[in-house]
Amino acid sequence: MPKFSLEKLLSRRSMLSGAAALAAVPAFSALTPVPAQANDPGQHAGHGAPGQDATPGPSSGGQSKAKAPTAAAASMNHAGHTGFAGGSVPPDRAGIDPTAILHDFDRGKTSTLPDGRTLREWDIVAVDKDFEIAPGVTFPGWSYNGRIPGPTLWAREGDVLKIHFTNAGAHPHTMHFHGVHRAEMDGTPGIGAGSIAPGQSFTYEFDATPFGTHLYHCHQSPLAPHIAKGLYGGFIIEPKEGRPPADDEMVMVMNGYNTDGGDDNEFYSVNGLPFHFMDYPVQVKQNALVRIHLINVLEYDPINSFHVHGNFFHYYPTGTMLTPSEFTDTISQVQGQRGIVEIRFPYPGKFMFHAHKTEFAELGWMGFFEVRA
Repeated sequence: MPKFSLEKLLSRRSMLSGAAALAAVPAFSALTPVPAQANDPGQHAGHGAPGQDATPGPSSGGQSKAKAPTAAAASMNHAGHTGFAGGSVPPDRAGIDPTAILHDFDRGKTSTLPDGRTLREWDIVAVDKDFEIAPGVTFPGWSYNGRIPGPTLWAREGDVLKIHFTNAGAHPHTMHFHGVHRAEMDGTPGIGAGSIAPGQSFTYEFDATPFGTHLYHCHQSPLAPHIAKGLYGGFIIEPKEGRPPADDEMVMVMNGYNTDGGDDNEFYSVNGLPFHFMDYPVQVKQNALVRIHLINVLEYDPINSFHVHGNFFHYYPTGTMLTPSEFTDTISQVQGQRGIVEIRFPYPGKFMFHAHKTEFAELGWMGFFEVRA
């Protein structure tokens, strides 16, 4: 039985190579890798510059130990799949519920303006919060409204939007929306309100355009850790005339977690918790039209992907067209790229979905659709 050092387990690549050395065990299946601390973002090699915000973040609140699997554990997988030895972290313990996030479209507080247009308003607060993302692994996150990813904001094309942002964290932050708006509303340091200091507030105001599947994130320097710490969310603009109705509409935000202070990720997930959808499959109905707003906010890795087993789907890049670009079972997205997946499942049963980069899948980015007759 090979021996694992804590230092090796802190690297995603050595976690995978170490697990692969156990010939009978799928990579990572019986390991519970536990980095002791998630380091300050200012310590990421190659990120930031003199004078930029690099104040130490909150502590992870304790240390844990990584152990090599026993012979018995090495021969078994939780629920018969690659994952954590005891299963994914229960949502109530983690502080993140990926299943609830699937369908949680926040339409804001609405009112009607004198010109007849709809005004939508949201209150968004940046707050530092610890999340247990894997068994025994506490990630000191920076979050919008206390969740990773942040709220999925939903609007209709042409609506007037007001996002009342308050920074209750310990570092300067912003909100940068992908879409069309005035420069003063871009959430970029040095332009308009620029960086919002701790304890300060600002209201971003712009029209909802163009229709499509978009996102928002912090744009404070050093940029990569400010995003990777959890400051991102989905931003959906429905076409003015609507889309053909779907039987089930959901959002999936692909993300990762850098827990050791390096320039890569140790865990990957959809909607915030590694392996969650292995233990809590996405429930869909046979032959129903399922529409998925797929958004990639993964930092430190250049490309992410989405693959579904035993089925094909139509894909609409950025969601800005009403006709699909392709019919496939795998698509790739770079950081900030997004699109709409539309799929019907002709057969009942459990169908896996995951990143087609096996390293990402084996470190948390995999799950099941459970199709009911």
